[in-house]
Amino acid sequence: MTLAKIVYASMTGNTEEIADIVAEALENLDVDVEMNECTQVDPEDFEDADICIVATYTYGDGELPDEIVDFYEELQEIDLSGKIYGVCGSGDTFYDDFCKSVDDFEAAFAKIGASKGADSVKVDLAAEEEDIQNLEAFAKKLVEAAQ
Repeated sequence: MTLAKIVYASMTGNTEEIADIVAEALENLDVDVEMNECTQVDPEDFEDADICIVATYTYGDGELPDEIVDFYEELQEIDLSGKIYGVCGSGDTFYDDFCKSVDDFEAAFAKIGASKGADSVKVDLAAEEEDIQNLEAFAKKLVEAAQ
């Protein structure tokens, strides 16, 4: 069975909710899902997964959240060739660099050999109905790419 690992960083709960939506959508597609907060896992944990997902928020003017910086840096030191990845997250359109952390993780995954399974999903603050539909479509594309 396909295994997806979701690693998330969430300050207000918005990004954790986004990760939950993706996890539920994957489970509905018969995928085993492991979801962990970013300080509880290492990037090497992705080596056991078929689908690697990061859900992160963007802090302030485009900064990575403090709690995910180590994970981000260590991620760039491993090889995930043959793995499918997807990135989603939340931000605030008030800032010029909306969801820049999502873009940062996209670039990191691309550098370490993983294959992009779906376009990133960026959510303005909390997920609303259209965002939920986009996240469910994101999950479906990841599963299709992994088959």
